[in-house]
Amino acid sequence: MQIHIFVHMELKIKDITRYLESLAPLSSQESYDNSGLLVGDSSQKVKGILLTLDCTEDIVEEAIRKNLNLIVAHHPIVFKGLKKINGKNYVERTVIKAIKNDVAIYAIHTNLDNYRWGVNFEIGKRIGLKNMSVLQPKVNTLKKLIVFCPSEDKDKVLKAMFGAGAGNIGNYSACSFETEGTGAFLPEEHANPAKGSIGKRESVDEMRLEVIFSHAESAIIEAMKSAHPYEEPAYDIVPLGNENAYEGSGMIGELEKPVETRTFLSDLKKTFGCGVIRHTSLVNKTIRKVAFCGGSGSFLLPQAKAAGADIFITGDFKYHEFFDAEEKIIIADIGHYESEQFTPHLIHDVLKKKFINFAVHLSEVNTNPINYF
Repeated sequence: MQIHIFVHMELKIKDITRYLESLAPLSSQESYDNSGLLVGDSSQKVKGILLTLDCTEDIVEEAIRKNLNLIVAHHPIVFKGLKKINGKNYVERTVIKAIKNDVAIYAIHTNLDNYRWGVNFEIGKRIGLKNMSVLQPKVNTLKKLIVFCPSEDKDKVLKAMFGAGAGNIGNYSACSFETEGTGAFLPEEHANPAKGSIGKRESVDEMRLEVIFSHAESAIIEAMKSAHPYEEPAYDIVPLGNENAYEGSGMIGELEKPVETRTFLSDLKKTFGCGVIRHTSLVNKTIRKVAFCGGSGSFLLPQAKAAGADIFITGDFKYHEFFDAEEKIIIADIGHYESEQFTPHLIHDVLKKKFINFAVHLSEVNTNPINYF
């Protein structure tokens, strides 16, 4: 993906959020989630950004103290609808403090989890894995746009669709399939044809253009229509059943070489600063193939086992779920916060590449609600 760098300081909240959503679209978040701009005006000028895993009263206070007016958090402070905002709990108090001080709050949660180079990719990098791929790819997210246009206009139409987000397949962009053919039409009385005349059937050398997309359907169609010379472009949207290998839950990867299991767990504990690692029996003497998921990933254990992983790393495993390892894999619960703690660093690197010479700060507040005795 080509990155256009912003070097000026006149940025608005929507400039930041649109860029983040171009990478991790809101439409890719899970149905229970509440990602997006939760508090604030998208047209407000940004003075600086504070990055955090969770947004709490202390985080808002830190933003105020540092004169930063946009908080980008991984976890949404508001998950459920707020019927009253009177400060009776930490969620309401956090929202009130943010509103009173003109501090905007933006959440980028499961859409960043599902992003191929998002939360889980960052975890894999920290572990030192290679050949990483999505553990549970999403299905029914891909579509194909087929449009017919005059041959001489095909480059203009393709460029518009690519610019709106179509034609990306994995590590490749501007992907399309093109077929020559003949289009025919008869302009009726009230038509305004770009070619031909009213009442006369016209034949035109046309191209059938096919592009794949996963999100931003409305924007892609609008871009296509704006670039198309015809008053009424002929096009089809076709849902695809293909797995989207670049979007989904969890990841799996490999170590450069096998590592003794206890050594691996010791390194894991050090890397993620774990107070403790809860694990099942060490049924494998060495670790090579590693499956993992940031946050609460116990639902992915069947996929980890089916993929032949030696160990599955995540957080929030319940007591009875540990039995599901069935001596076929090692489960390592390193904690929810611990597994996702590097997410703000990921967002920091992404924003600094795009918006250079702009104030992007990592929070100094530890928001982990769990302590270890």
